[in-house]
Amino acid sequence: HFFHYMWNSLFTVSMIVIFGLIVNSLCAYALVKLKFPGSGLILVVIIALYVVPFESMLIPLYIVVNNFGWINEYPALIVPFIASAFNIFLFRQFFMGIPQELEEAAMLDGANPWQTFWKIIVPNSKPVFATAAILTFVTHWSDFMWPLIVATDESIRTVQVGVQYLFADNNIEYGQIMAALSLTTIPVILIFLFFQRYYVQGITSSGVKG
Repeated sequence: HFFHYMWNSLFTVSMIVIFGLIVNSLCAYALVKLKFPGSGLILVVIIALYVVPFESMLIPLYIVVNNFGWINEYPALIVPFIASAFNIFLFRQFFMGIPQELEEAAMLDGANPWQTFWKIIVPNSKPVFATAAILTFVTHWSDFMWPLIVATDESIRTVQVGVQYLFADNNIEYGQIMAALSLTTIPVILIFLFFQRYYVQGITSSGVKG
């Protein structure tokens, strides 16, 4: 079932990346460009959440997911990780460097904030979108603890958990294990090679040290 596990990981991580880019970029845009009462406090809370270790939230998060009836369901692997404090901060740092004149010109042409975001901000932010996509993909592709807890059913088991079951056999086939581990690295290598040029620009432009 190895390739089924690969598909589960690709599907769940891809959904986290896609929805995460939308949600986190919109949140960062609101914090930077749409001034409203309490925006500074929200930013402080987001930064504070980034330093909270995931292990401290594991049990409460499991209770919430269980109450929703998502155990052994794809939403349990996807929804909790869509919003990311680090990615919001990353987008915010990049958006702060976009010239205000571009948005003012769009607004003079009658564009509302929603249109300005999609037609001005997004096309000029490819580096930070690529950076966030790579970091999110690599982070959640290697997730083990959370999928082990909420995805006990073989039908939605992820590849990292599936590889561990190869060690549980009475006769451990190290050749199969090495082949499986080699295959699990291919998606990470491909996504980095595809977005490498934008990744370097995004790191330098956002003021984040790699």
